Amino acid sequence: MNVAVADLFRRRCVFCVIDLILRKHTETGNIHRHQTFIIGHGEIGADRPPPPNRNCPQTTALCKGGQVVAHLMSLPTANQQKDKTAIAEQEPVVSVRHLKQVVAALLIGFASVLIFLAIDGLTMSMRATLFIFFSAIIGWTVLELPETSVALAGAVALAVVGAIPEDLVYHSLGNDIIWLLLSAFVIAAVLRHVGLIEQVTDRLMPKMRSIRSMFWTLTLLTFATAFVIPSTSARAAILMPVYLGLSSAIGNTRVSRALGLLFPTVILLSAGASLIGAGAHLVASGFLLRFNGTQPDFIGWLVLAGPFSLITCLIACAILLYVFMSKEERDMAPDANLSPSRPTALSRQQVAVAATVGGTVLTFSTQSFHGIDISLVAVVAALVLCTPNISGMTLKAALKNVEWNLLLFMAGTLVIGEALIETGTAQMLTDRLVSVFRQSMITAPLIIISFAVIIATFSHLVITSRTARATVLIPAFALPLSAFGVDPAVLVMVVTLASGFCQMTMVSAKPVVLFAGLEPAAFTQADLRKLGYLLVPPFMFLLILVATVLWPLQGFSRGN
Repeated sequence: MNVAVADLFRRRCVFCVIDLILRKHTETGNIHRHQTFIIGHGEIGADRPPPPNRNCPQTTALCKGGQVVAHLMSLPTANQQKDKTAIAEQEPVVSVRHLKQVVAALLIGFASVLIFLAIDGLTMSMRATLFIFFSAIIGWTVLELPETSVALAGAVALAVVGAIPEDLVYHSLGNDIIWLLLSAFVIAAVLRHVGLIEQVTDRLMPKMRSIRSMFWTLTLLTFATAFVIPSTSARAAILMPVYLGLSSAIGNTRVSRALGLLFPTVILLSAGASLIGAGAHLVASGFLLRFNGTQPDFIGWLVLAGPFSLITCLIACAILLYVFMSKEERDMAPDANLSPSRPTALSRQQVAVAATVGGTVLTFSTQSFHGIDISLVAVVAALVLCTPNISGMTLKAALKNVEWNLLLFMAGTLVIGEALIETGTAQMLTDRLVSVFRQSMITAPLIIISFAVIIATFSHLVITSRTARATVLIPAFALPLSAFGVDPAVLVMVVTLASGFCQMTMVSAKPVVLFAGLEPAAFTQADLRKLGYLLVPPFMFLLILVATVLWPLQGFSRGN
């Protein structure tokens, strides 16, 4: 009996020693918390800790003997976290940024040799313009540099090398396109200040009998904002409070996800219907004026692009309703969870702003009768809206909401586009492309238009800016293709509208970034990609159909 008790006592003391050592090494990080040691017939580890007894006299004796302690200290210790860190530090890491810089340097070096040494028959101005244009594309795509900085650097470089007059750089800021955008930003700031969009939404909510009707109504309302507000990001900022209020009140995750996809998608697709809906349209209008001597006015653009944009918006809404939601969710009454306060009466300022904006749009629409340029009309409307008696907002406050970055970017791209035309570079690209591919390509107009639609639609995967896509694709792609017997005006419109598709990646458009960046996120990348896969086939098919059937019936297309 005494032997058994003594043996049990010794085992307990050994456990106490091991416990002290394990605690010490665990605290210092030398032994992983889940490491297990086998001592004799006992198993000790983090899963079965022994009872500590730091005051046991036998523990002190065993420690003095040092046998168990020496054995345990001789065991290999490990700190997995430190080992992983050390291994990671030893492995060579190649920065993606450095890799992009190397690729960009190689591409620019190859382009410089090709442009300045290999290609014959070009003037020095054409070579310089082509090199700067190619460098700008590399900056926008490979290096992903800020669009405005690249555009301004390209414009200044063209003037420095003598490809264009210096005055052209300064005059670009006085272009009527810049003044039109500036005035439209002021109008958008006033609309946001007086809360007119929210007031309209509150009045429409009681008439929405189901989630289905709510989606259709919001689609049409968002479509209508394209004719007043020029920037897609500005429209997203104005409509975001509407989404947040509806999403919070509905309280359904799947419906909120579809609603979060609806707003940026319709904002982007509906922009194609309006001449001032995107800066890319104004760039395209400038190219049309240069080549055809005429350009579509506010109503002319709406007649050409409005049907396509409206139908694509409705298709996107239908996809969100019937793919992203169940029948029960579509039929759910929004007022089951919504309890909005009764809409208040329109204030005097809201009535005055609504009347002024309505008159502005009407003046835009009747330009062919009165002959006043829409840029001048927009400037007058902005000045009227920024009087205290109309909106209560001063011009100084409204100007703080202007996206000056976009205006400077537009100025830079206008200079680059002007240089491509004035130096004859665009015509040179046309001639070279025709001479290379005339024998190998099928030159049927349907094939050429379809090819242009496919390239422009997926260009947002490479060039994230809508205006930059138009600046690159129109002179370097659309105009050269026109040499195969397709009206250049048709190709310019096709490329411009197709480049407005941005439903594949988060970074392809600012409205997508704004809604995806909410907390919690309105949708995920997988949701956006799913919508894009379903939307891109009808989008491309409808644009090809409009360009080959509807526009000829409207008298827009003509054979070369």
